[in-house]
Amino acid sequence: MRRVSKIAAAGIATAALALSATACGSTSSEKDKDTSSSSSAGGKGVKVGVAYDVGGRGDHSFNDSAARGIDKAKAEFGGEIKELTAKTTDTEADRVERLTQLAQAGYSPVIGIGYAYANSMKQVAAKFPKTSFGIVDSVVEGANNVDNIVFTEEQGSYLAGVAAALKTKTDHVGFIGGVDVPLIKKFEAGFVQGVKDTKPGVKVDPQYLSHGSDTSGFASPDKGKAAAQGMLDNGADVVYTAAGSSGNGAIEAVAGKKGAWAIGVDSDQYNQASLAKYKASILTSVVKNVDIGVYDLVKSVKDGKPLTGTNSYPLAKDGVSLATSGGFIDDIKPKLDEAKKKIVDGQIKVKTTP
Repeated sequence: MRRVSKIAAAGIATAALALSATACGSTSSEKDKDTSSSSSAGGKGVKVGVAYDVGGRGDHSFNDSAARGIDKAKAEFGGEIKELTAKTTDTEADRVERLTQLAQAGYSPVIGIGYAYANSMKQVAAKFPKTSFGIVDSVVEGANNVDNIVFTEEQGSYLAGVAAALKTKTDHVGFIGGVDVPLIKKFEAGFVQGVKDTKPGVKVDPQYLSHGSDTSGFASPDKGKAAAQGMLDNGADVVYTAAGSSGNGAIEAVAGKKGAWAIGVDSDQYNQASLAKYKASILTSVVKNVDIGVYDLVKSVKDGKPLTGTNSYPLAKDGVSLATSGGFIDDIKPKLDEAKKKIVDGQIKVKTTP
């Protein structure tokens, strides 16, 4: 697996860091799991502590993408994995305690899945300077033992916008965000720009399921279904949802409308068993390869050269991508490839705010 280059950390951290869920979390249950195993033949293996966002392993989206990286590392290196999962009711003290528990138990790296861990990780990393830490979707500034794993969500969403504009028959599409925080607004910004650059006359309806510190928008399939149904009733025939498990409800609503398309997020939702009966309506998914960043960090610690600073995974390095399962976008692939090339070459600058 390749190593990625470091980029400047300035400007990425936001006030949203203190919220209690990440961009695409899902449920509110607490799930602690110890997946220890015998070490690999090549050495003592790894000892990785993982603090998931709400939903944890099994959310079919953001957390599961991270889990794939953990599983790959464990399969290659052996060792122990300790997994803890957040609740939507978490306070800052809860997050500090979760990370502290993992660090005190000797896990390294300790990885926080989601921007909500940024403030707590800054505190805990300072107390455990010999432990390697990693955080997904945020930047902990001033810490020399933290790997900040960030992605260009707006670039993948731009391609989703191109696909939506080329597939809509009503010239009307929708975007559903879980919570109106800066990270989710990157998804909206890229999507809207992709639509408008491709077909300026297409109407885009944006809607958020919750606001501020209310993170229920990431864990409410009923809200996702209602929002999507409202858009469909108003004439939209393509709906892109970046809202964790709430997106499952949106996909269900779209599947009930003949000729309509859903666009998934974070994982390739066409291939998820829980959504199998709706797969004929899932046009594509904006895949965020959190597993790559997580694996890279674990491998670097295993190799004795822990990644630190800010490491970005853009479209050019497959940090984000557009899923092709189902073959529903095969007919527009040349135009998608053209848009991707322009982004990678710098001809298209994708916005990060709507």
